Parts: sequence; C-alpha cells; structure tokens
Amino acid sequence: MNELFSIKEKVIVITGGTGVLGRCISVYLAKQGALVVILGRKAEVGEKIIAEIKEDGGEAMFLTTDVMDAEKVHKNLQDILLEYGRVDVLINAAGGNMAGANIAPESTFFDLNTDAFRQVLDLNLTGTVIPTQIFLKPMVKQGHGVIVNFSSMAAFRPMSRVCGYAAAKAGISNFTAFLANELASKFGESIRVNAIAPGFFLTEQNLLLLTDGQGNLTARGEAVVRQTPFARFGKPEELCGTVQYLISEASKFVTGTVAVVDGGFNTFVL
Repeated sequence: MNELFSIKEKVIVITGGTGVLGRCISVYLAKQGALVVILGRKAEVGEKIIAEIKEDGGEAMFLTTDVMDAEKVHKNLQDILLEYGRVDVLINAAGGNMAGANIAPESTFFDLNTDAFRQVLDLNLTGTVIPTQIFLKPMVKQGHGVIVNFSSMAAFRPMSRVCGYAAAKAGISNFTAFLANELASKFGESIRVNAIAPGFFLTEQNLLLLTDGQGNLTARGEAVVRQTPFARFGKPEELCGTVQYLISEASKFVTGTVAVVDGGFNTFVL
C-alpha cells in the first residue's frame, strides 16, 4: 500500500474546529486514522463533532479555547500532551470577521471602525501567531511537525467591503512565508509551514452576505459565482484533499507556500 498520503496516528490539532470548514476537515482527518484534537469556543458543538467521529470509529477530543488567550492555549497543549504525548500537526483554522471592520457600499473609508478593524486583525492574525508559538515548541523538541494556516482569496485581491479581514489574511500569507524560512534556517527541514487559501465557501459568517438565507444569491453572491470559472461555491469537503496533502509526506519538500482551492476564482480575468 502506498503510504505517501497517510496521516494515520498523527496527532492533529485544529483551532476553529467547530466552524463549518473546521468541522468538515476534522471529521475527514479522523476517518483517515488521525488522532484529532478540536479546539473551539462552542463546547456543545465540539462535543457533537467528537461524538460523530467516535460513532464512526475515529479518535478525537475537544477542548474549549480562546486563540487570543495564551494561557488557555498553553493549558490546551498540556492536556493534549497528557493524552497523546505529542503534537504532529497544527491547523490554524480559527478566524472571522465583524461588521465594523467592513465598509458597506453606502459607506466610505471614513466610516471604518478602527476598534473593530483591530479586533479582526487580532482574531485572524494574532490568533494564528499565538497557537503557533505554543504548539511549535513540542514540534521543535520532538524534531518534526507541520503547520497549516488559513489564508483567503481576500489575501490575493483588494476586495471591496472586507477591509479588516483582507488585511489580516494577507498578513497570514506573509507570516506563513516568514515562518517557513525562519524554522527551516534554525531548526532544519523537519518542520514545515504552509497555508491554504479557500475560495468562496458558504459558512455561518458569509451566508447572509452571499445569499438571502433562502438559497437565493445576493448581488455579491452573483458576482462571486460569475467570477468563478467553476460557476459555483466550493463544498467544504473539497478542502480536505489539499489539507491531507499539506500535512502528509506527499508534500515533504513543500514549505512557505499558499495552496489555492478556489474553483479558479483567482485566475479570472474579464
């Protein structure tokens, strides 16, 4: 059997694991034999995901966290090491947006709420840096590890409205490249850092921005589909193969890159 893409028995920590994308990825990785640790704020949702995984014969645990609270994340690490003894992979999927960090069509740049802008930067960018600092330590100690950050199409293009979110995601892409070089130069090739940049997938955060909640597209949703060569939104499960590739030996010589999964959105030219 070809084990190139195998992730069996890998201890994989995923922040934001209770979100639409994080949940799908967590369930998939567990089905591939990984030992999945879901970190999130929603305990009830997290426990339901764990139950689903275990009913299907997988192994997983859920821990409540706040990626902005280093003390809580450090406690998460201690609990994980107590249970599994190591951390092989960290997937930084936590993030989000808030209305005040956006600029609506009827508003101007002067209406941007800088407090909300700062919060969105912190949640997405600092909320990636803090878990990375903490979970990286056992990786360095054990001599191997993989980190996958979540970037976005907003990191590639100056999209309208999402001012804070786009700035944060562009920062994550840059941070990914920086950290890949930093770790390779100081700890060798055994610890890799990459990012995945999803195109447009319907989640709790963007559902009412891209649709009317009844399945009909808004003007923005229509614009997105029009500029996506596949002419549709992505399905959460369509991220799983790329994630598996990035955390397996199949990508052993890959670090510092951003893998795009967007149905061609970033290639569209009118």
